[in-house]
Amino acid sequence: MGLFDRLFGKKEEPKIEDVVKEALENLDLSEEVEENQTVVEETATDKVEETSAQEELPQVSTEEVIEPEAVEETAQEELELESDELERFQESEKILEEESQESLETEEELTSEVVEEELPQVEETVQEKYDRSLKKTRTGFGARLNAFFANFRSVDEEFFEELEELLIMSDVGVQVASNLTEELRYEAKLENAKKPDALRRVIIEKLVELYEKDGNYDEQIHFQDGLTVMLFVGVNGVGKTTSIGKLAHRYKQAGKKVMLVAADTFRAGAVAQLAEWGRRVDVPVVTGPEKADPASVVFDGMERAVAEGIDILMIDTAGRLQNKDNLMAELEKIGRIIKRVVPEAPHETFLALDASTGQNALVQAKEFSKITPLTGIVLTKIDGTARGGVVLAIREELNIPVKLIGFGEKIDDIGEFNSENFMKGLLEGLI
Repeated sequence: MGLFDRLFGKKEEPKIEDVVKEALENLDLSEEVEENQTVVEETATDKVEETSAQEELPQVSTEEVIEPEAVEETAQEELELESDELERFQESEKILEEESQESLETEEELTSEVVEEELPQVEETVQEKYDRSLKKTRTGFGARLNAFFANFRSVDEEFFEELEELLIMSDVGVQVASNLTEELRYEAKLENAKKPDALRRVIIEKLVELYEKDGNYDEQIHFQDGLTVMLFVGVNGVGKTTSIGKLAHRYKQAGKKVMLVAADTFRAGAVAQLAEWGRRVDVPVVTGPEKADPASVVFDGMERAVAEGIDILMIDTAGRLQNKDNLMAELEKIGRIIKRVVPEAPHETFLALDASTGQNALVQAKEFSKITPLTGIVLTKIDGTARGGVVLAIREELNIPVKLIGFGEKIDDIGEFNSENFMKGLLEGLI
């Protein structure tokens, strides 16, 4: 079964045998209910008859002779009792007020400590995170698509030209838009489609097929039995360091020994930011002197990771894409140093991309892929943009798998990428 069928395929109709069986079961239940109702009615009738019989029995009354003197003595005693009870009530009321005041003061002291317990956070499922993060992309693309179909009454050349422009504006990429439009022209002739609505489902199906390709997604992260080395690259400001910090938290929560390396030594802010993340999630961070050689800091980190039995080592690097020659030389040197300690490392080289930059993210991916071999993409800030379609462009034009995705600003808003969850979150409700 293909990806499209798994996501949007029709549900199977129930078998006739199951329908008949369910009807018979419902019939038996209704007969039992009628029998129970008959028993209840008979029981209720018996109870009514018993009650009527009891009401018919004569009531026996007893008259008491009360002396006037006894009445006066009783009244006097009742007054004294009321006076005593009033005093006791006033004393108890005063005690209750004092206890209430003490209780209020105690509650005020404890309020700040129990707020989190009183309002537990509801944990989102993975699919709910995808649906929330892709809401802007989905509604934006859906609104354009609906407006597009409303404007056309027939399938002609203008229809296909406008569709190609719509897809490009949705950040799926020029190559994807061109390929999809050509395939739709062929489908329209094959099916003799005259009405635009006849092609709505085909458009979504083709988008899914373009991402699916040969079914080889390669989305899994290549964790090793011993030390796993992850090298992170990307321009400044895309959320690279923040993603490393969130991943450190995620892996430590999973019981892994994690270490970070601050190899962007030319930006003091980058080192301080990574060090703060290390303090926040309680993992060690290897740093060096300001303006130190990044490769020397990486070497120190590699040696420490091996000596201390670290499971996952994540290396943050500089992102000065405007000076590609220096960056290429720096990354090549870092790669040689890593292999000197662990020959098969780095096991993953991730490029961090800001989804909100749309086609600019695709340009960055092309440039970095020329500088260093990339094994995967970390897609950040997708929750705040309508340009999530750039994932399709990266898949089609560069064939670099997205392996990690950022869902938002919370510390646990990052996870491993799943194409089925992504495509469902992107296209759900459009057909």
